[in-house]
Amino acid sequence: MSETYNIYCDETCHLEHDVSKVMVLGAVWCEQEKVEEIGHRMKEIRIKYGIPPYLEIKWVKVSPAQKAFYLDIIDYFLDDDDLHFRGIIIPDKTKLNHQAYNQTHDDWYYKMFFDLIKVIISPEDRYNIFLDYKDTWGAKKIQKLHNVLSNSTYDFSREIVQRIQLVRSHQVQLIQLCDLLIGAIEYKNRHLSESDPKAAIVARLIERTGYSLEHTTLLKEKKMNLLRWNGADV
Repeated sequence: MSETYNIYCDETCHLEHDVSKVMVLGAVWCEQEKVEEIGHRMKEIRIKYGIPPYLEIKWVKVSPAQKAFYLDIIDYFLDDDDLHFRGIIIPDKTKLNHQAYNQTHDDWYYKMFFDLIKVIISPEDRYNIFLDYKDTWGAKKIQKLHNVLSNSTYDFSREIVQRIQLVRSHQVQLIQLCDLLIGAIEYKNRHLSESDPKAAIVARLIERTGYSLEHTTLLKEKKMNLLRWNGADV
């Protein structure tokens, strides 16, 4: 019997030219029937620390006053067997040479997105993909992305990837969790350390997963699956 999964995706520094050389794409996924239960658990953690429901969980908002709250969110993710993460680390966007491969930055992004989810999806199951809304996304890009994913998986009738939808991150807690995880991975790969609470989150992830957050994990890793992209992995 097939299962239906929800995949929640986000990325850091996704523009071709911005302040950071490092880019991270990430996806948090779980069974669709578990989403409500996970949402309730995250709400309980908010209540424990007096965090209002409208306050978005976000890497850029990590502060000393909320350090314990964010560490609890990280621990919850690591403890819940229903939650999984997959990330791709692009260590230096400035080295991308799209002209050599006769592609645009968007073309390359679609390839990266397929690399992101190809180890998640199974032909026996069904998937809904939710993307954090950004000004760079539009209906045509969503349609193109769906086409790329469907064609790459020979899913021409779109029975596997059934839906790709833009959502507002402040309304979707699992998008917020994804933002927190990719933020931590980018922070580690930029070798930053000036923020104690952010460094503490990175340290907690490293300690509990046993991974440096800078290298590729085994392909079958289910909890914290990472690919460090070197240009030969498309």
